[in-house]
Amino acid sequence: NQDFYRSVMWKRARQAVIARDYGCDLGAEGREIFDKVYVHHMNPMTPDDIKHGNLDIVDPEFLICVAHLTHNAIHYGDENLLPKQYVPRRPGDTQLW
Repeated sequence: NQDFYRSVMWKRARQAVIARDYGCDLGAEGREIFDKVYVHHMNPMTPDDIKHGNLDIVDPEFLICVAHLTHNAIHYGDENLLPKQYVPRRPGDTQLW
């Protein structure tokens, strides 16, 4: 599959998805990724998809930007890896998160 990930077709699809999602984790506003951006296949890709040129593997409809921890949480099923909701602090706020 590494030949696929080096292909012009994949690189174009990847850049289009990053631009569409503004480089945000799960494409969600306010969840900007400041490290490497992963483009995740929402439908698992198979060797046959690559071998037979299934265009779904480069269709932005089935791709989404994710951060490394989110990608691992998806693949390994561990929601503890997901980032927690940010709670802004205010003056006089003495309660810990």
